[in-house]
Amino acid sequence: MTEAAVRVRGLWKRFGQQVAVGGIDLELPAGKFIGLVGPNGAGKTTTLSMVTGLLRPDEGTVEIVGHDVWRDPVAVKARIGVLPEGLRLFERLSGRELLAYSGRLRGLPGAEVDKRATQLLDVLDLAGAQHKLVVDYSTGMRKKIGLAAALLHNPEVLFLDEPFEGVDPVSAQSIRGVLERYTASGATVVFSSHVMELVESLCDWVAVLAAGRIRATGTLAEVRGAHPTLQGAFLELVGASGRDAGSDLDWLGGGAAR
Repeated sequence: MTEAAVRVRGLWKRFGQQVAVGGIDLELPAGKFIGLVGPNGAGKTTTLSMVTGLLRPDEGTVEIVGHDVWRDPVAVKARIGVLPEGLRLFERLSGRELLAYSGRLRGLPGAEVDKRATQLLDVLDLAGAQHKLVVDYSTGMRKKIGLAAALLHNPEVLFLDEPFEGVDPVSAQSIRGVLERYTASGATVVFSSHVMELVESLCDWVAVLAAGRIRATGTLAEVRGAHPTLQGAFLELVGASGRDAGSDLDWLGGGAAR
């Protein structure tokens, strides 16, 4: 059996009376491209925030490559890279300055930081914008420089929250190429998404989350089951497969106000 990169036990998070994450147990295998999928509001971002140490859970434990996220945070942070939702960057730095700062903050030697930064900027098609301020970067460029910063210290597990959201096809292809190369080396990628076609084309292992609870986990084939696509299985798992979105909208259309 594949060793687990991430182990989650009894994870809960409440915001007032609302249960955002309701006691999930989860083991994510190492060396895989893993999709954490669910509809909007399913608890994906809250779960990833707790798993990566950005948000303290009300109950439960999280281990990443054998280290407890809350008892041994320094060891965990040395082994993970994170590209969170609503990415906040030091916008008055240039792209290269941001990578230099991130690398030195991680304790990497200056010469090694410069070498890795040059390679990442080139592969992610940011070399031409490396001296441009991050505040002037497009959404796709910001995602790519954030990914570069998350990869700079060569983490064992990379967590990405909606990495392709708002990204143009050219930037998306650059990001995808880097992630595929990264997982081919034996590292683990965990990324959240609600776009099933993207998950199906990238991932080899999936966890389905809905209403703060895990509905299914396993390989793509296991989660798909008898369905020809992941989309069909997903809709059934989250209880949306029988809905008719337009059944009560008989007034809609025709061009005239009535």
